[in-house]
Amino acid sequence: MNTTEQQFLKELDDKLWKAADKLRANLDAANYKHVVLGLIFLKYVSDAFEERQRELRELFQKDSDDNIYYLPREDFDSDEEYEQALDEELEVLDYYREANVFWVPKESRWSTLKTKAALPTGSVLWQDANGNDVKLRSVAWLIDNALDAIERENPKLKGVLTRVSQYEVDNDKLMGLINSFSDTSFSNPEFDGKKLDLQSKDILGHVYEYFLGQFALAEGKQGGQYYTPKSIVSLIVEMLEPYKGRVYDPAMGSGGFFVSNDKFIEEHATEWHYDPNEQRKNISVYGQESNPTTWRLAAMNMAIRGIDFDFGRKPADTFLNDQHADLRADFVMANPPFNMKDWWSESLADDARWKYGTPPKGNANFAWLQHMLYHLRPAGSMALLLANGSMSSNTNNEGDIRKRLVEEDLVECMVALPGQLFTNTQIPACIWLLTKDKTGGLSPNGVKKRARKGEVLFIDARQLGYMKDRVIRDFTADDIAKVADTFHAWQREENYEDVAGFCKSATLTDLQKHDFVLTPGRYVGAAELEDDGVPFAEKMANLTEQLREQFDESDRLEAEIKRNLRGLGYGMD
Repeated sequence: MNTTEQQFLKELDDKLWKAADKLRANLDAANYKHVVLGLIFLKYVSDAFEERQRELRELFQKDSDDNIYYLPREDFDSDEEYEQALDEELEVLDYYREANVFWVPKESRWSTLKTKAALPTGSVLWQDANGNDVKLRSVAWLIDNALDAIERENPKLKGVLTRVSQYEVDNDKLMGLINSFSDTSFSNPEFDGKKLDLQSKDILGHVYEYFLGQFALAEGKQGGQYYTPKSIVSLIVEMLEPYKGRVYDPAMGSGGFFVSNDKFIEEHATEWHYDPNEQRKNISVYGQESNPTTWRLAAMNMAIRGIDFDFGRKPADTFLNDQHADLRADFVMANPPFNMKDWWSESLADDARWKYGTPPKGNANFAWLQHMLYHLRPAGSMALLLANGSMSSNTNNEGDIRKRLVEEDLVECMVALPGQLFTNTQIPACIWLLTKDKTGGLSPNGVKKRARKGEVLFIDARQLGYMKDRVIRDFTADDIAKVADTFHAWQREENYEDVAGFCKSATLTDLQKHDFVLTPGRYVGAAELEDDGVPFAEKMANLTEQLREQFDESDRLEAEIKRNLRGLGYGMD
């Protein structure tokens, strides 16, 4: 995005968050996010739907030989009949599904919601199927009715959308939110008199992600469980390139990996010469989440973007109630909770997933890793974020499991990340990339890889990124490209070279010499310093002289301090 678009989105973020933040006087962050995100959801799907309606209306009236949608005016006896026919065609569900647009029933559309919410309580809204008057009870009831209708028309969302009435928010505050969300040019937006090249999907998607991040900050550690920083998600997706096949996230949170994967497909469409909507049909999304709130957020996130998904029958513990027990995925991605302590059950003692060793009962890091490996196809690839301790710890069988993973040649790449990337923890993190097949050939997405048996790539990315604010670090697009391109060059033998201080292709023998510790810093070494042309002996003499001068200055300052103290009546030896 250019600077103008970024400024537009920042002002929009501030405006909408300020409106939503007024609810904090009545509700805590854990609850008011449901009200706000429910309305954002309705606005998003409604805008996309209405945008498609406008496109269809133009197509129905456009007379051309290659336009299969054209509805000739001469086929009707009057303008009234023609307009009625147009309106009926605009309500055909298939026209929206073919464009990957979420179907929104009439009572759930934003125009209906805004108009009806402004009416006095008790006003007749419409008649039901039996001809009875349906009257407005409250704005919260009207919103819930819209959510009910969406669930009826979209069975995958059954039980997913959280109702607003339970939070007892008064009509005025809800009307304020509706007006704030309405009073924005999501279609054909302008900023400082300039028309922006942003569509409603881009804008509302950005707002949705911004709100998730803000809620994570507001809720602290608990809120962060459903939010992974976008730049880290983008980095993993760019490295794996999962644009074809079955994609699985066993700790999916709000579905950030799937959203980023969808954006990846969109952004690389031109480069790889495919139609994004057609390519999406080649992707199957599977996920699991134990937190009911987060599970619902993920389903909303997918529905907003028209991504088909299978998140299991219900929220459930991934270890104790695997919702996809028979799944073998082409790509597995996850950001599971770091160093999770309360995960063990004796029913897991002899689980088939612990092929490389039983994980310690007090830390689930290697349980997540082995669960993901279990669900990975023989030719598949996986990536997960773990705390840095996973690369070196020898506590309670962790060192033995890591050794087995290395000896079985499953580890493909290790990436050390900089600190301060997360809103909810300062624990340093790393990315593990694993595969069961390093023999080369085509990957599930059709990318040709070289034979790389017995090799592991180490990338030290700790010096990359910038301080987004005083507490949060972030990656730039160039940072992401640098890491991903290095990994791909190594995988495909495309002019890869070791770079001191940044990347190193190591052998299993190298790893054995380091006792199977996988910290990239041990392998990449120190970055080479530029030669300034000054001989070493001259440099050493200059540094020695500089040090002598600093010692002399230290002695002078110490003597001055002693004199001052004696003048104040404090003797010093």
